[in-house]
Order: sequence, then C-alpha cells, then structure tokens
Amino acid sequence: MTKAVFYHAGCPVCVNAEERITEIVDRNKYDVEIVHLGNDKGRIAEAEAVGVKSVPALVLGNDVLHINYGASMADVKG
Repeated sequence: MTKAVFYHAGCPVCVNAEERITEIVDRNKYDVEIVHLGNDKGRIAEAEAVGVKSVPALVLGNDVLHINYGASMADVKG
C-alpha cells in the first residue's frame, strides 16, 4: 500500500480539501495520513523536505499535489 500524506493548516480552504480528499482517495491503494501543520509545527520541515510549497497539499509517493491555495509555507511557519 502506498503512503499518502495530506498536509494542511486548518484554514477553511484546507478543511474543505481534507473533506473531499478523504472521500475520493481509494483507501485500498493508499494509507492516508492527515497532518494539521497548525497543530503539529514539528512536521513543517518534513513537509518542506518532500516539496510542499503551500497547503493544502497531498503527497502521494514522490508526487506533491498542491490543491487550491490556502496558505504558503511561510504563512504556516508564522
């Protein structure tokens, strides 16, 4: 099973994207982890290391899919 990580910051755009992503991602193919960077700031460096430039973003294997635009990583870092 492929790991999928959905990073977001809790903004309305992010929350809406999280709801949609959890509905459409095939759980038989992907092990989905939801990471709220506003609550877990210790994972910001991890998100940046895999190529996340803004949130919400879904990482599937080596692919980073930036979904809509909620906040830049600079905004997330505060």
